[in-house]
Amino acid sequence: MGNHARTAAAVIAVGLFAAAVGGCSNSGGTKSTASKSTAVSTPAASGSSSPAAPASPSASASASATVASASSPLGTILADGKGRTLYLWLADTTSKSNCSGECAKEWPPLTVSGEPVAGKGVKAGLLGTTKRGDGSREVTYNGHPLYYFAGDRKAGDINGQGVNDSGAKWYVLDTSGNKVLGAAKSGTPQSGSTGGGH
Repeated sequence: MGNHARTAAAVIAVGLFAAAVGGCSNSGGTKSTASKSTAVSTPAASGSSSPAAPASPSASASASATVASASSPLGTILADGKGRTLYLWLADTTSKSNCSGECAKEWPPLTVSGEPVAGKGVKAGLLGTTKRGDGSREVTYNGHPLYYFAGDRKAGDINGQGVNDSGAKWYVLDTSGNKVLGAAKSGTPQSGSTGGGH
């Protein structure tokens, strides 16, 4: 009987040990799976937080921001150093920006921590900066605060041209710093319209 009891105890001990080892490897597998899914979901999360990284290229101000000329179906217009179209907003009646909050998500300002740089075809004397409500410095040209449009997905897009959003219209600028009239390509997004333009 003593031998049977010892054998039964040994079998139970082996079974418990196997269960413990199996439990450890399962929890290790779970951790590994969790790490893998964290690694996979992290880029997706960061991708969704910058809407078209192209759409919010100025999320963090760079030491310098280049403003240059670029060819477009509307003629020669202003763009940043990577060819991304810049816009003015008719609601900005002075060099101070009136676009913040939801407006600035759709129309990210071109900000800089240092000084703006005049690229090819741009007049350095027309470049300046203006202080925004959040303390950042937005680049201006001929007194107009400059913005990107979230609907422009790549260099050369001019989907924001003539859009009436946040109470006024948005236009590209020529190298003299004046708004350029004219229609953008057909299919320009008109979403976000909230009222009459100025």
